Amino acid sequence: MTTWAFLIQGIGLGFAAAVQPGPFQAYLISRTLSRGWRRTLPAALAPLVSDGPIIVLCLFVLSQLPLWFQRFLYLAGGLFVLYLAYGAFRAWRTFEGVPAADGKEARQTVLHAALMNAANPSPYLYWSLVTGPILLNGWRTAPANGIAFLAGFYAAIIFSLAGIILLFGTARKLGPKVNRAMIGISALALAGFGLFQLWFGLSGG
Repeated sequence: MTTWAFLIQGIGLGFAAAVQPGPFQAYLISRTLSRGWRRTLPAALAPLVSDGPIIVLCLFVLSQLPLWFQRFLYLAGGLFVLYLAYGAFRAWRTFEGVPAADGKEARQTVLHAALMNAANPSPYLYWSLVTGPILLNGWRTAPANGIAFLAGFYAAIIFSLAGIILLFGTARKLGPKVNRAMIGISALALAGFGLFQLWFGLSGG
């Protein structure tokens, strides 16, 4: 395949990964509704922070590990998502509007989102079963193919996540009551994802 073909594959898979409903997307929506799109927008860069170690782990280690390790990832991810759900619940309970943004919280948002992504088993499975083989195939045929795939993948993810944040940021203009209700819904969604991941890990899938 040509370099353009790998680039297009990266864009398509990156977009699919970004818009697929999951705990990370629910966290972004919850954060946007409770803190505003300006504070949450840096979180769109979280995959750039967290995915490097994930890619290395998946390509060289994860495929060789036993099934119990995958179950451990679901358990750890489930507990972390429940922690985020509790934070969203507290934001719903004490919601009084959105305070002014500051640079320190923007940095914390990126770190928090990166930890959220790293604790979520989906990127590990995605890189083990879908994108990892494509990246390896592209790199082996020509390094430019692998680079094009990664560039397309992360460009699509970042712009798609930014679009989700901006889209739900407009919901904050509907009024405090609607905003508070949507924060509550997002807290329930996070709790649901967390409980599902715990159940999946305990049951062994």
